[in-house]
Parts: sequence; C-alpha cells; structure tokens
Amino acid sequence: MDDEIRRLEEQIGKLKEQLTEARRKRPSEPVDSFRFETVNGDVSLSDLFGSRSDLLVVHNMGASCPYCTLWADGLNGLLPHIENRTAFVVVSPDAPDAQARFAGTRSWKFRMASDPDGSFTRRMGYLMDEGGYWPGVSAFHRDESGNIVRTGSTFFGPGDDFCAVWPLFDLLSGGAKGWEPAYRYES
Repeated sequence: MDDEIRRLEEQIGKLKEQLTEARRKRPSEPVDSFRFETVNGDVSLSDLFGSRSDLLVVHNMGASCPYCTLWADGLNGLLPHIENRTAFVVVSPDAPDAQARFAGTRSWKFRMASDPDGSFTRRMGYLMDEGGYWPGVSAFHRDESGNIVRTGSTFFGPGDDFCAVWPLFDLLSGGAKGWEPAYRYES
C-alpha cells in the first residue's frame, strides 16, 4: 500500500511539473489599466505593483463567502513569504470600509482593493455574465515601460494547492467528512 501511495505521489508531482510548464508556455495576456477603490483612495492596477515587477491578485468573493475567507486566512499566514517575492493584494466587490472591518475581524495583514463595478474581475474571468463570482488568483508582470500582462491564473476550490486544510483532511479517516468552512467554530 505504501508503495502505491508513493507511486501516486510521484505521478502527481510529475503532473504538477507538466502543469507548471504548460502554464509557462501559455502566452501572456496584455491587460488594460483598471481602477480600484481602497481605504486610502483610488488606485490603478499599476499602483498595486508598488516597486515590484510582479503582482499576485487574489480574486475574493468578499465577506459573504466562508470559503474565500478560509483561503484568505491561509494566505495571510504566508504573507511575509509571498511579499518577499512579489506584490500581493486581495480584490473583492466589497466596499473598502467593509473590507477593512472584515479584515480586522480576521487579523488580515494583506492589502485589499475593491472592484465595485466588477469590470476587472469580469475581464479576468472571475465574474460570470449571470453575476456569479468565482475565487482564484491571477499573476501579473509589469515591464520597464509600464506595460502589464497577466502571466497566469487559476481558480480556487476544495482540494486545490492553495489551501492546506483539504490535503490535510484527506489524510484523516473519512477525509473531510462533509466539513465546510465557517467564520467561527465552536470548541
């Protein structure tokens, strides 16, 4: 049984390498300038890079989604490591003051920006025509001339590589057993 597990883990590792290579081969997408609202005023997509040439934008559905909150909680713990390599921001449709209040209840340290009309989120493929938001992440690069391209993106969901609880629960007897994230848990 252990040999089978190791063999499958090796196969998954090789498939992840192939996926990374396929993502790198995908042509970058030029991205227009977008405006966002923050607690410190309006900013452009370029402003979100700060002094960095790379930026990760997490597409978050907002305070109404406990799943998005779970992913954001985990990313918050990784923030010093992420920001050592790249600029990072979480974008949701919530107003900046609502974002700040909710972030305070979660002790989030990352920057947040609001996409109130959904134009950026829609253009990136995380707001569907019927109005449904999807969580995920987009990676951007800004060249020396200030041109911005999206270099990669993927959706978030149970079992993905962006939230540690799912593979950890997979190790338990019975897996997640129907577990779903909540804003607070009873002891």
